Amino acid sequence: MVRGGGDGPPHDEYGVGVVALTRRLAAAALVGALVLTGCGSIPRDPDGTLERVRASGTLRAGASPGGGRVSVDRDRATGPEVDLVEDFAGALGAEVEWRPGGEEDLVAAMERGELDLIAGGLTDQSPWAGKVALTRPYATSEFDGGTVRHVLAVPLGENAMLFTLEEWLDRRAS
Repeated sequence: MVRGGGDGPPHDEYGVGVVALTRRLAAAALVGALVLTGCGSIPRDPDGTLERVRASGTLRAGASPGGGRVSVDRDRATGPEVDLVEDFAGALGAEVEWRPGGEEDLVAAMERGELDLIAGGLTDQSPWAGKVALTRPYATSEFDGGTVRHVLAVPLGENAMLFTLEEWLDRRAS
């Protein structure tokens, strides 16, 4: 209910000025429109990882031997996660350029922008979670009397890459 009269502009039953409220709503709508148009496509990769992989045709992947998921012999990576990453790269129209190494070295390389993905028996309990982005668990296995949930890693903040990988993993699981 709008009330008028008196010395000031009309206000509602709670004492909020109708003109002020209208201005606030208009400003909020304008800000919302600017935010939506300024964001482009969401999710985004600030460093352009997904776009670079698609454009270059190369997915730079780190292979850390571990968990029976990745084996490395003379710089050749094999195993179920290697097959998984190669299938994902194929879906992007890319081939995998493997870089074997320990987790610490591969995470450091990813932080320097030298890798797009890390495979190697990583789990959802990875100590690297603050330095790389981990996918949702895509597989489980039994280890030491417990269940282990396997993940892959992509560069921190590269949300389009993470989203695309997780979406691909979800489709593959169904």
